[in-house]
Amino acid sequence: MDKVKLNGMMFYGYHGLYPEENKLGQRFTVDLELMLDLSEAGRRDQMGDSIDYGQAYEVAQSVVEGKAYNLVETVAETLAEEMFKSFSVLQAIKVTVDKPGPPIPGYYQSVAIEIERERPHELS
Repeated sequence: MDKVKLNGMMFYGYHGLYPEENKLGQRFTVDLELMLDLSEAGRRDQMGDSIDYGQAYEVAQSVVEGKAYNLVETVAETLAEEMFKSFSVLQAIKVTVDKPGPPIPGYYQSVAIEIERERPHELS
């Protein structure tokens, strides 16, 4: 399947289980793979046959910088749901939400959640 990819989008959010995370917030990095048929876009050269990158960025920004969630899993799931609502041509999505330096013991670069979803039948 064809893909529109948005890589390394950075947002500041307040997601986490600990009060400090909800108060101080932190940076989150998001990658999206938006899967759809791009053959018409390639032939017709019309934006309506694809997904507007700027609009996809704005949807992601509104989720990550919006309501605070306890779990990064919820951020990823909400991102997928909002993308399907926003883009009728979207058939499937892969969402990666990376949380650099979460407040847990150990040495590592980050933790991340990656989900893959297909368009729900009720949104078809």
